[in-house]
Amino acid sequence: MGELYSFAMPTDVDVKYVAHLARLELTPDEEEKFGAQIKNILGYIEKLKELDVTQIEPTAHAVPLVNVFRHDVCRPSISNEDAMRNAPAKANGLFVVPKIVE
Repeated sequence: MGELYSFAMPTDVDVKYVAHLARLELTPDEEEKFGAQIKNILGYIEKLKELDVTQIEPTAHAVPLVNVFRHDVCRPSISNEDAMRNAPAKANGLFVVPKIVE
């Protein structure tokens, strides 16, 4: 069985770039602290690559899963009138909410 994933681990992580992608503003002290933590995490990943997993079947979950969805069954529920009773703003039987996307 061949290796499923093959990629090179970065030897140096650009913490400023990763912070920018995550839209985080880090202080220089935080950049240094998180940079060291990322290097430690990548070191653990390299250590895990030393394990012999050739006899282990690849799995997506630790335990077998079956379809966990229930059947969609219509049941009685709250009426539209009751749902809208305490709505601060409503129109045509719908909730009116403030616009959040420009």
